[in-house]
Order: sequence, then C-alpha cells, then structure tokens
Amino acid sequence: MNRIGVLALQGDFEKHKITLDTLGQHTVLVRTKKDLDICDGLVIPGGESTTLTKLLKKHQLWEKVYNFAVEKPVFGTCAGLIILSRQIVKEPVETLDLIDIVTERNAYGRQIDSFIDELDIKMSGMEYKFEGVFIRAPKIVSSGKNVTPLAWHRQNVVMVEQNNILAATFHPELTNDTRIHEYFLTKVKG
Repeated sequence: MNRIGVLALQGDFEKHKITLDTLGQHTVLVRTKKDLDICDGLVIPGGESTTLTKLLKKHQLWEKVYNFAVEKPVFGTCAGLIILSRQIVKEPVETLDLIDIVTERNAYGRQIDSFIDELDIKMSGMEYKFEGVFIRAPKIVSSGKNVTPLAWHRQNVVMVEQNNILAATFHPELTNDTRIHEYFLTKVKG
C-alpha cells in the first residue's frame, strides 16, 4: 500500500488525513525529512503561506519537498497551491516553482469574504459539480501551456495539474466528497 504524506507543520492538515484515512489510505503526518522519505505522495494543506514557507525552511524540508515533487505526486490546496506556484503577484512569497502558474494571494478578500459555492469539475473523463470551500483563497491569474485546468468557479480556473503536481485554490478536504483526493491517489498509484 502506498503511503501518503500530509505536511503537518501548520494549517488544516488533520482534515486531509481524515479524508485519506476514510479512503483506506496509510497516511503519514510529515514533520521531518525522515517522515517524507517513506512517502509515495504528499499533500501540502492550506494555512498561511508565509508561515508555511518559514517552517519548511526551519525544519530543513524546503529543498527536500522540491526534490520529492520532481519525482513523486504532490497535491497542494490553498496555501499549498501558493507554495507550488511559479510566481506570486502583488504580495510576493518565495515559491517552490513546481507548477507553471502565476497566483494572487487572498484574491477574494479577507477571512470574512470566505465562501462556499458550486464548482464545475472535468477530470478522468467525467464532468460533475463539486462544493468549493474558499477561505482567504488565492486565485490562479495565469497558467502555462503545459498546465491542464480541471475545475472552474464561474469563469475562474480553481484547480490545475501539470505532470505529477495537482493544485487547488479551494479546500476539498472540508467537504464529504472524496473524489478529488481519489483522483490524487490515482496519480500516486500510476
């Protein structure tokens, strides 16, 4: 069985673990390099991107996560997407530059402007609706030609993939719908 790591330095990592556990997955809360070494895939949860960046460096995981993501699947949600992005506009944050997207932090406003709304998903040859939970969410401003859009909120692309990297501006772990996590698991098993 594959081991899925959930970066557990900051943010709502526990909800991702619960979702993966529900799917019968062996999950590892990643806090050290040794934790990451035994993983076949990694989830980088939402949280505060500046704090998460500092903690990754403090725990000597910044380069380790980069090298991991070059070879193995990584799924970033909200702050995780920000850290995976190529570039951040307006409020620059250092990124891992692992997916060719330009992102704007807190694009919908402050915490009070958080919302839940219906998304359109197109992946694995299927189209369906999904409940999108947006909390101080980033926005994908642009993406490169090798990036595939997978989900939309109205006209905005809110989930993308490029090779082994999957990234969402919203929080699928805060719903009871496990299909996005299941899709990530197919990338790990593939």
